[in-house]
Amino acid sequence: MTAELKPIRSEADYEEALTEVERLWGAKSGTPEGDRLDVLATLIDVYETRHYPMDPPDPIEAIRFRMEQQGLTRKDLEPFIGARGRVAEVMNRKRSLSIDMIRQLHDKLGISAEVLIRPTRHEEAA
Repeated sequence: MTAELKPIRSEADYEEALTEVERLWGAKSGTPEGDRLDVLATLIDVYETRHYPMDPPDPIEAIRFRMEQQGLTRKDLEPFIGARGRVAEVMNRKRSLSIDMIRQLHDKLGISAEVLIRPTRHEEAA
């Protein structure tokens, strides 16, 4: 019989849950094993969010990631950021994103406005 499900409160509980998820991996949805896997994954997610928070990405890194995902070039950014020189300045962290650029990138490329309004790593270091 499998152990009763309980909140993950310690690193030992976390490791135990990960081990069980590994054992249950691939279980069919809607089966007792699949349901247990879903619940464990949710408990692990909550624990990781509390104990291993991730910083939101740097705005320029977020733009680069979206460019890579969609196979875009710097030229493709011109309608959202401006002429080639302006795109280069933004991507090389010489110029900050304006509110209009943020709106365009958010609306047209689906990049989170919350990420885009953050200071770049370069600006934080200055």
